[in-house]
Amino acid sequence: MSLDGREMNEINPYAPPEAAVVDIGAQAPALWNPGAATAWCLLFTPAFGAILQMKNWHALGEPARAARSRAWAIGTAVFTVLVAIAGIALPISLAVDRALNLSSFVLLLVWYFADGREQVVFVKARFGAGYPRRRWMAPLLIGLAVLLAFSLLAMAALFVVMRARGEL
Repeated sequence: MSLDGREMNEINPYAPPEAAVVDIGAQAPALWNPGAATAWCLLFTPAFGAILQMKNWHALGEPARAARSRAWAIGTAVFTVLVAIAGIALPISLAVDRALNLSSFVLLLVWYFADGREQVVFVKARFGAGYPRRRWMAPLLIGLAVLLAFSLLAMAALFVVMRARGEL
């Protein structure tokens, strides 16, 4: 007789190791697809993805991770505003434009590898593709409205600054 109560002839020495899996009975909460949330950041900045991932972390019962995503959302929003201010305040040139665009892209990469990808891996490992999905209509419309309002505000500020400089 073996330690687990089975006869020796019942044990296959060539079988892969067995692990006792305990079903915790946790049902997957409705989530926004974290991979799609990171992809939408190409249009809406990492603040958009960080906010959605913050809400996902809350739904997953991970308040510390939600707080980290909130910090990323605030940080990337502030960075985006500072980049817009720099774009308005600095002289118009191709070099400045490229530097500001590159800095925004670098921020996207840093956020993805430092924080955004973690939820993609976590959800895939924990639930695979078997979790209920939240609808995208509201976040995408809100993101689009914020993007439009921010763009109009930045263009208005640019117009005022260029007029004050006598460039118009």
